[in-house]
Amino acid sequence: MPSPPVVAVVGTCDTKYEALSYIKHAIDASGSCKAILVDIGTYVPPVHDNIDITNTQMLRELGGEHDLSSRDLALETTTRALTATLSRMYTQGAITGVIGAGGSGNTSVCATAFRDAFPIGFPKLLVSTMASGNVAHYVGETDMTMMYSVVDIAGMNALLHKILGNAASAIVGMTLHSRLGQNAPLQRRSIAVTMFGLTTPCVQVATQQLEALGYSVVTFHATGSGGLSMERLIREGYFVGVLDLTTTELADELVGGVLTAGPNRLEAAADKRVPQVVSLGALDMVNFGPASTVPAQFSGRRFVRHNTSVTLMRTSPEECQALGEVMARKLKGALPSRTHVLLPLRGFSGIDEEDGPFRDVEADEALMNALRSAGLECPIEDVDAKINDPSFATAAVSALHRMIQSAEQEL
Repeated sequence: MPSPPVVAVVGTCDTKYEALSYIKHAIDASGSCKAILVDIGTYVPPVHDNIDITNTQMLRELGGEHDLSSRDLALETTTRALTATLSRMYTQGAITGVIGAGGSGNTSVCATAFRDAFPIGFPKLLVSTMASGNVAHYVGETDMTMMYSVVDIAGMNALLHKILGNAASAIVGMTLHSRLGQNAPLQRRSIAVTMFGLTTPCVQVATQQLEALGYSVVTFHATGSGGLSMERLIREGYFVGVLDLTTTELADELVGGVLTAGPNRLEAAADKRVPQVVSLGALDMVNFGPASTVPAQFSGRRFVRHNTSVTLMRTSPEECQALGEVMARKLKGALPSRTHVLLPLRGFSGIDEEDGPFRDVEADEALMNALRSAGLECPIEDVDAKINDPSFATAAVSALHRMIQSAEQEL
């Protein structure tokens, strides 16, 4: 009979032992999983037989002596030690799920370690007093689940019994489902595709064609976090190809919009030699929140109210030229045989079309000319179509499929 899946319960046993012990007991009581308790406390190590990995044992993962004299140093060192411990246990197959519980310090340590030690898809749950606000800096580009504790995790009470019991049941369910997934039949080869509302028609046609070719399509909304998640999954080896039709996040990074995916967007596929088709979807715009939030420095620019929460600003010719230069730098190191750039000559989005509110031939040409003149070794193909024309989607899918077939023949 196979041994039950193991869930690591992580927290500061010097201050939260009663709650952490309850979570461990609840997981064990399920009869489906076994729990181990990992102590990341920074005060005098408590002595409890229930602790499976003490903070002292965890720090040994780093070797040498460690300065824990200040809170900042202790949190930074503990984060590195926990990351190393969990990463080793994951690599060895010793754990199949993880749950943390605590306040702001514990949340910071656990969130960083969970993000860095485990791939997307590994069950990770964090019960936190911080989970009711903006949790983007904790979750990042991962699938970490955060659960608001409602009350402080201090001692135990009737509310915490319910909340932490639910959390224990949730991580048990996630872990069991994950183990079942390990034995599932192989899925079809996956393609990453980027999409925006204003490039949706292109992506819909491309998706139909890719699925007809036998691929599974994974679509990422280019909202900043979508691009970050895609780049990470590319590096984790999830995709055989990337159809990067919607690179709008680069504009937000350059100009200061709210949907940036950071400075490393459009780099993973080139680094990992994954076949990619790159286009200019929605680079005619920068994204802001409601109109009242647009920075005053952009007064007088051309805007479109996308909805009550999103205001779009047309990129200028100068910004478009800079975007072309940014893209060229990122694609310089890409394998020419695994990268193909497609330029939609008649518009980059649903509003950058003839008579559309963002149609600006000068700006679009500035971007495309910057790419054409950059000396890239990969093919740069002009397509006499709007990005949302079916013919453009067909050209993109054909180019990607050819590169994937060629790459597979090289193996």
